[in-house]
Amino acid sequence: MSRFFISAAHKSSGKTTVSIGLCAALSAQGKIIQPFKKGPDYIDPQWLARACSLKAETRHCFNLDFYTMSAEEILENIALHSADADISLIEGNKGLYDGLDLDGSNSNAALAKLTDTPIILVLDTRGVTRGIAPLILGYQAFDKDINIQGVILNQLGGSRHEEKLRRVIEHYTDVQVVGAIHKDKRFNIDERHLGLLPSHEDPQSNKKIDLLKQAIIDQVDLDKVINIAGNAPKLEGSALPTTTTAPKADIRIGIIRNTAFCFYYPDDLIALEQAGAELVDIDNIKDNKLPQIDGLFIGGGFPETHLTELEANQSIRQEIYQAIENSLPVYAECGGLMYLARSIKWKDQKNSMVGTIPADIIMEEKPQGRGYVRLKETSNGLWPSRSENIIAAHEFHYSRFENLDKNAKFAFEVVRGTGINGKNDGYVYKNLLACYTHQRGTSKNCWTQRFVDFIRQQKTQPNTT
Repeated sequence: MSRFFISAAHKSSGKTTVSIGLCAALSAQGKIIQPFKKGPDYIDPQWLARACSLKAETRHCFNLDFYTMSAEEILENIALHSADADISLIEGNKGLYDGLDLDGSNSNAALAKLTDTPIILVLDTRGVTRGIAPLILGYQAFDKDINIQGVILNQLGGSRHEEKLRRVIEHYTDVQVVGAIHKDKRFNIDERHLGLLPSHEDPQSNKKIDLLKQAIIDQVDLDKVINIAGNAPKLEGSALPTTTTAPKADIRIGIIRNTAFCFYYPDDLIALEQAGAELVDIDNIKDNKLPQIDGLFIGGGFPETHLTELEANQSIRQEIYQAIENSLPVYAECGGLMYLARSIKWKDQKNSMVGTIPADIIMEEKPQGRGYVRLKETSNGLWPSRSENIIAAHEFHYSRFENLDKNAKFAFEVVRGTGINGKNDGYVYKNLLACYTHQRGTSKNCWTQRFVDFIRQQKTQPNTT
């Protein structure tokens, strides 16, 4: 189970572009690479998965998150998805020691220790020469239990800069330089308000991945990377979970999926199938009608960048509106929630949406809700967990509600986070549950099974409310 961990000293050091290039370069050698991403993230995993899938069968990138997963589940997740891979790459978020808690229990370093994975640090070298040594030494000394086996120097100013840094690192530290990447603005991936532009929306994504691949091939010693990955010991407590064949599907769930709605965790979709659902893709920009379905899942994404197209498809908007009125079980998250409102206003543009939720959505310049969320269930929930557990999840939205009915019913009380109004999340109407919160199907919160069970119940005993 060869594996390595890509981290950095701080955010925006270039670890994601380096990780994308490493995935593509190692894949080009004919190796099967399994990517993982720490924390809640939809966009970086899309790029990593695409880089691993250019010349091979499609591979998903899976998220590893202390907040929503147990330590045992993280280890099982790695073992399961790495079983047929040659090398696994785990990309951290933020800096190596950054995390939610003061004790670092949610940090990248904690994940590297839990998984006993050797670390390669990506260091932004702009404006740094001799200071690189105390930085590396400090990161080694801060926690003796982590294993930094190499560094990749990024954003180098030129050959002289590279030579100076190599001499300093060799003289003062015992860490090997496995790569030195020179500054090149062609490697930049466009960003917008939620982070990187998703790979499927960037028309130059394959070209950019190819550029990153070539940069890694030219400027990183891949043999050293492979050797570091090979030094990873067998994962303790990671017995391969018993895989079960998905039952014959007895319900059909529509998944609205296109450039406007693309935020879906692959393991959640797999879990829906394993619970007995057939997933049916629906494009609410191009498709005029809903297919025959028993339930509907509308994930997050960027409806605000597709307002004109979404409004123009009046037929599908009316179909979704009527389906909800007819008590079709529907679950919507963030962008899906926005789409079901009366309208969305972004900058100087305001467009009509489905209208099931009698409220208007206003896009702001700054985040209205961002980070980890804790929800407590109310008595209004459609498919409750039937436990005392608080639901741990996340949110990231620049929009807010305006003109929402004060008598609206909510499935959740917000213990941590923002939700719809700062106090509640999970708008409930008939068989619709719509949240700003993004849930993740884990052992702590098996929402996928509960949603399928609810759809199945409604199919056999239709709700006439």
